[in-house]
Amino acid sequence: MSDDITTTDAVSPETAAISEERIRQALMQVYDPELGINIVDLGLVYEIDVHDDGDVDIRYSLTTMGCPIGPLIEDQMRAFLAPIDGIGQVRPELVFRPAWSPEMMSDEAKEALGIF
Repeated sequence: MSDDITTTDAVSPETAAISEERIRQALMQVYDPELGINIVDLGLVYEIDVHDDGDVDIRYSLTTMGCPIGPLIEDQMRAFLAPIDGIGQVRPELVFRPAWSPEMMSDEAKEALGIF
């Protein structure tokens, strides 16, 4: 075969370390200040898209449309993702579709809030 086939050897160690799972783990350090539960377990992180250049797009929601903590959450996302080697620009996008509901929470979050 020709040299136009790329292999995983062509991926730099920095960008190889940036996976959706690694981003999700870092976002587990971002807490909703009112509920005291991280945004991943609350089900607020809808989508994570890691680009080849290390940039990360994050679609997330809040528990209610009128919730004022969006800017705080976005600042914390950037702060906890910044130490990851090879991370590029972090672009959070607040969305309200689909609407968040308690069913989106992890079992641990439901238990912590007494929802069964």
